[in-house]
Amino acid sequence: MASTTSPVLLVIAHGSRDPRHAATVHALVRRVRAMRPGLRVETGFLDFNVPSVQGVLESLAAEGVRDVVALPLLLTRAFHAKADIPAVLREAPRRLRIRQAAVLGPSPLLVAALERRLYEAGLDPADKSSTGVVLASAGSTDPEAIAVIADIAREWRHTGWCAVRPAFASASLPRTEDAVRELRAAGCERVAVAPYVLAPGFLPDRIARGAAQADVLADVLGPAPEVARVLLERYEAARRPALLTALGA
Repeated sequence: MASTTSPVLLVIAHGSRDPRHAATVHALVRRVRAMRPGLRVETGFLDFNVPSVQGVLESLAAEGVRDVVALPLLLTRAFHAKADIPAVLREAPRRLRIRQAAVLGPSPLLVAALERRLYEAGLDPADKSSTGVVLASAGSTDPEAIAVIADIAREWRHTGWCAVRPAFASASLPRTEDAVRELRAAGCERVAVAPYVLAPGFLPDRIARGAAQADVLADVLGPAPEVARVLLERYEAARRPALLTALGA
C-alpha cells in the first residue's frame, strides 16, 4: 500500500552574495512552517549560499525520504525555472521521487502582498485612485516572463489605481526611474514603486535607486503572509497527483 506521508517541501532559492537575501528566504520559510505545522520544509540554494539544492537532496535520500516537492522561489517562469532547476533535479539521487512545483507568480495573493507593502510604506488607501504605481521587477530576457509582468500591471490597474506601469531593473526596459517620470507626466498626483521581488539584493537596490523621485517606495515581498500562502498552494497543487495515487483514486 502506498504511503500517505506528505512529501517534503524543498524551497529552491537562487542565492546571493548579499546576506539579506538568505535571511529573507529563511524568514519566509519560517512563516510557511508556522502556517503548516507538521509539514517538513527544507531550503536549498542554487548558488552563493548553503545548503546547496544538491546537498539537501542527498541528505534527504540518505535519511530514507522518498517524496519531494521542489518549489522554485521565483515569481516568473524564466531561465532558472525552465533550465537551471530541472538540471539540478535531474542529478538528484535516484531513490527520490521529485515533483517540480510551479513558480509563484502570477497570483492574486502576490498582488495583495504588493498592496500590503505599499500601505506599510505609508501610502494611504484613500489615495489609491490618484496614485500611479510602478510594478518594478528584476527583469529577464525571456519574453514569457516579460509578458507576465505586463499582464499583472494591466490587471492591477483595473483595481482602482490611477495607472500601473511595469519596469525592469535589468535586461528589459523601461527602468524604474523612467516609469516614475512617465506616471508624473500622465498626471498621477503621486507615484509609488512596488518592487515585484522576493528578497533584497543587487537588482532590488537598483530598483530603490530608480525610485528616488517617487513618493513611496515599498519593501520587497519577503515573508509576507500572502507569499507564504502561495508557496503552500503551489505545494498542494504539485503533490495532488501523488496524493490521489496514494488514496487509490
